[in-house]
Amino acid sequence: MGKIAVIGSNMVDLITYIDRMPVQGETLEAPGFALGCGGKGANQAVAAAKLGADVLMLSKVGDDMFADNTLANFRRFGIDTRYVQRVPGVSSGVAPIFVRADSHNSILIVKGANAHLLPADIDAAAADLRECTLIVLQLEINLPTVYYAIEFAHRHGIAVLLNPAPALAGLSGEHLAQLDFLIPNESELALITGQVVDSPDSARIAARTLVASGIRHVIVTLGEHGALYVGEEGEFEVPGQRVDARDTTGAGDAFIGCFVQHWSRDGQIRYAMEQAVAYSACSVTALGTQTSYPDSEAFARFQQQR
Repeated sequence: MGKIAVIGSNMVDLITYIDRMPVQGETLEAPGFALGCGGKGANQAVAAAKLGADVLMLSKVGDDMFADNTLANFRRFGIDTRYVQRVPGVSSGVAPIFVRADSHNSILIVKGANAHLLPADIDAAAADLRECTLIVLQLEINLPTVYYAIEFAHRHGIAVLLNPAPALAGLSGEHLAQLDFLIPNESELALITGQVVDSPDSARIAARTLVASGIRHVIVTLGEHGALYVGEEGEFEVPGQRVDARDTTGAGDAFIGCFVQHWSRDGQIRYAMEQAVAYSACSVTALGTQTSYPDSEAFARFQQQR
């Protein structure tokens, strides 16, 4: 199994469970609160590591009480933290998350130290990155750093995957064309392509335009409906799994973490997608982000029960 490098964000999740959002000037009592480790980069790294992947993390933490906890959390799962560095005088990234009783969520993001992850940090880790099978990226860090990482991977023949979240319009077509994998959800796909995406058929049409532009593999996550593949291996769908969802926070990151763990092991895209759909479904049956991600044994039990 090849080593996976995740170049991305870490956040402290401030999760409030609510019946509804207050209107302006209103104060409501909320039924619950939880503090957890999150951030799209960290979530994907932890999901992969929980399933047995060898993960190298490039990220930045702040100069505050949250930094030690974030570093300890990475190390608890065996993630290589040599390139997770503190930024003096800066807060760690935080993500206030509001989860309704129907499991849907609203999220705010404060980048904090994540905004200080720079192209120079990729150069500093170059020797170790060149030993990796796959580089995984998201958009919670500065876009120039993401572009530099794509260029680095392309230049050194390392497979590179971008999860274009949080969604941004106007991404560089030149850099997208260098990707091996692009994994958006439906709204992210619509923003990237400028097309209406409101069904698997429209998602397939939009994904084809990205493959035609040079991306080797486009995988569209469809929530409870599973995932769609368009790329060098043709076109196919992996159906979703019906579960009683309690909290959908981090489900997309669970999908990606599981996908990269399986793909880095044997290169089988369809099987990796099937496992990722199941893993994501399992994650929404529990509360929280990383706390909802099962390890390999718990995931095997989930699959056996179904």
